[in-house]
Amino acid sequence: MSENVIVRPESMERITTKALADAFIEEQVAAIRAQVGDKKVLLALSGGVDSSVVAALLIKAIGKQLVCVHVNHGLMRKGESEQVIEVFGKQLDANLIYIDATDRFLDKLVDVSDPEKKRKIIGNEFIEVFNEEALKLEGISFLAQGTIYPDILESDGVKAHHNVGGLPEDMKLELCEPVALLYKDEVRVVGSALGLPDEMVYRQPFPGPGLGVRCLGAITRDRLHALREADAILREEFDKAGLAGKVWQYFIAVPDVKSVGVRDSKRYEGWPAIIRAVNTTDAMSATIEEIPYALLHKITDRITHEVEGINRVLYDLTPKPIGTIEWE
Repeated sequence: MSENVIVRPESMERITTKALADAFIEEQVAAIRAQVGDKKVLLALSGGVDSSVVAALLIKAIGKQLVCVHVNHGLMRKGESEQVIEVFGKQLDANLIYIDATDRFLDKLVDVSDPEKKRKIIGNEFIEVFNEEALKLEGISFLAQGTIYPDILESDGVKAHHNVGGLPEDMKLELCEPVALLYKDEVRVVGSALGLPDEMVYRQPFPGPGLGVRCLGAITRDRLHALREADAILREEFDKAGLAGKVWQYFIAVPDVKSVGVRDSKRYEGWPAIIRAVNTTDAMSATIEEIPYALLHKITDRITHEVEGINRVLYDLTPKPIGTIEWE
């Protein structure tokens, strides 16, 4: 963790209302303008809640001085990069650069099974991509990031996080992290106050390494594809059942383990898809969402029949603690 990490003051009031969010926004807009001046800022825009709110804050503060870069690392959820281009590039008219770096990331992850090594490879590659992009642009002096407070707390021993620490010593960009003292629920309130659409503000959080930490063990393209398709089915069925706005985070994890199954009256080996659905306010602890069995059966039927390579569906009942929200 960075030696210069700012600790959230105990007296800092939790942002729960629009009035408190407006006051925070006013304060941060002034702070961003003071920090950035007339320079340009490069932002890693994943399209998740945190980076989206940071983008909106920076656009409000410095407009076109912000350069948003969306990197498709091949570990995005189904349709996610397309949505980022639509919302930010077209609807919000952001200064957006799209980079398809799928092969670059996946080639570096071949045969890497250790979770921390995967996170570091993905995080370091992100930094390299942005550093390269900065060299192509004139006047870039700052790197904005969607770091939030749980990232800072959990980076000390629980997991490596690409938003905290790890920047190369020769990197010439200064960090700009306007929501680093906020918890996830506060970031959402701020996002709403900034006028971002609900579908963006209330979307579930997605880790920086993306599906890389949900395709457990060494990542292969076929298993990654199966994970992406199974996850899309889970999200679709949660939307139909009205659970999308009630469950804080839900996703599929696919381990590098196979079991025997039966399809078309023949035995075959396939991977299990593990459903994880949790509720929390600050991501420091989490409870399990009870999914109706009828819905679980429907999801299981669709995944096992529609997704090549998946022959079992499991349901993770472990709260945090003792289990972390992500498997890796």
